[in-house]
Amino acid sequence: MPLQLDIGHATAAGVRSNNEDFVGMVTPTGEELARKGVLVAIADGVSGHAGAREAAEYAVRGLLADYYATPDTWETTVSLDRVLKAINRWVISQAQTRREIAGMATTLTALVLRGRHATVAHLGDTRAYRFRDGQLTRLTTDHVWDRPDMSHVLTRGIGLDSDLRVDYGDLVLRERDRFVLICDGVWAHVREERLRALLDGEGAQATANSLLNEAMISGSQDNVSAIVVDVQSIADDALDDVLAASTRVPVPMLLKPGDELDGFRIIEILRRNSSNILYKVEQTNSGRLCVLKTLVPERANDPAECRQLAHEEWIARRVVARFFPQIIPVEAELRSALYFVQTWHAGSTLAQTLEAGRHLTVPDVLGIAIRLARGVGALHRRSVIHRDIKPENIHLGDDNEVRLLDFGVAESGFAAGMLTSRAGTPSYLAPELFADAPADARTDLYAWGVSVYFALTRHYPYGEVEAFQRPRFGEPAPPTRYRPDVPVWMENIVLKAVAKDPAQRFETAEELLLALERGAAHPLDAPRPTPLAARDPAVIWRTAAMVLLVINLLLIYLLMVR
Repeated sequence: MPLQLDIGHATAAGVRSNNEDFVGMVTPTGEELARKGVLVAIADGVSGHAGAREAAEYAVRGLLADYYATPDTWETTVSLDRVLKAINRWVISQAQTRREIAGMATTLTALVLRGRHATVAHLGDTRAYRFRDGQLTRLTTDHVWDRPDMSHVLTRGIGLDSDLRVDYGDLVLRERDRFVLICDGVWAHVREERLRALLDGEGAQATANSLLNEAMISGSQDNVSAIVVDVQSIADDALDDVLAASTRVPVPMLLKPGDELDGFRIIEILRRNSSNILYKVEQTNSGRLCVLKTLVPERANDPAECRQLAHEEWIARRVVARFFPQIIPVEAELRSALYFVQTWHAGSTLAQTLEAGRHLTVPDVLGIAIRLARGVGALHRRSVIHRDIKPENIHLGDDNEVRLLDFGVAESGFAAGMLTSRAGTPSYLAPELFADAPADARTDLYAWGVSVYFALTRHYPYGEVEAFQRPRFGEPAPPTRYRPDVPVWMENIVLKAVAKDPAQRFETAEELLLALERGAAHPLDAPRPTPLAARDPAVIWRTAAMVLLVINLLLIYLLMVR
């Protein structure tokens, strides 16, 4: 069941000649409702400043438009924060360049309702409340000076400071929850006891109108605005619910060619490991070739594995780009088991290509490296860390596309705690992961570098690492040691990507891609060797101890001779 809301809103100038408040909302339906939720916002332009109305309207309109353009894999607070900071920069730039609106600024309070959660974003002295089971709870704190004679002066707001600090709050929704967003023209004249009474009764629109009427009757001399949101039913498709539902459906038994499952006919087993199995299948009603992924039957009673497979499908649905296989939707009521289906693409993995003995020229590897970097960048822009980039998960399509496969251990930010830091294949893991540091964009770029290094040389920069090892990383062997035809500029890029120190690597996939595309025209400097003291501090102390020992022995000898 989708999230169902009843929303009412009202705004008026009151006794003033112009209205410097602005309210707005977006109420999507279908998939966008599940992915991004409903967003409502209220802003109160700072009176006494030119451009107050413009600031309030731009802040709300900009937030409503740009929030829905952010990647689906970003957490709600990340999306709101990045959009609000961009809006703040724009408002400040306008105030600096247009004298007639110098000092333009606004408060803003926004509410996002998605799945079973609500997120509040707040700046200034507009307010948000929740009314539940007869109890009124204030969700925001006024950002004003803590002095009676200065309580009307804002300490935070859009356009006031280049360093925007936004308050965020996360709440679990219940049916019949009621939220209200109001400006100071309302809350300053409607006491909370009266506000509670007004919220306990009429529908959303009638309540919004009543709040404005009450404020004006009570003597408000300011603009008056209110948004009321009633939660009528809770969505059942949030990620938490998807993960929970994964343990309630069975894992299919081992299938063989010719078997059918929910309208898919098994053609062959593509790959099987200790946890997952991939089948090449044909969709019987269309003849379309697909890939079906599920758990091996031995993992049927492992809730963690079931949730991880569901999380992988959840990510794959949201990383829509040519660099990844795409999910083929299967209606929930038609799905009898735990699995998901993706597009099938002719070709082979990079690992299969290398195992078949095919010689890859330097231009071949460069082309793969560039397209792979674009795919990694597309993933990172959606706040997804792959965590297992390696030749086995790099598909070279017959259509000349390079696709990243297998999001089984990918981290989306929404379920960061469900995976361990050291997931992946040991030889492709960045050194800091062996110290249990969290995976990030630079660890993915390290794995990109090892994959390209291996495609060029059939060796690893620091040697092969076994699962039981705790490796020691020295200096990486340059690719030209194994393959002299690798150009120096390309070698420098690969060595920078696999640097032991994360600070010496590329910061983003875009930076890496720029270096690849510039190539020999703008070559990178060769990486500097790590100083011995940084590489192995114990060597310094051992050497010093040996020198002191020798000196002491020499002094003893001289004393004995005398």
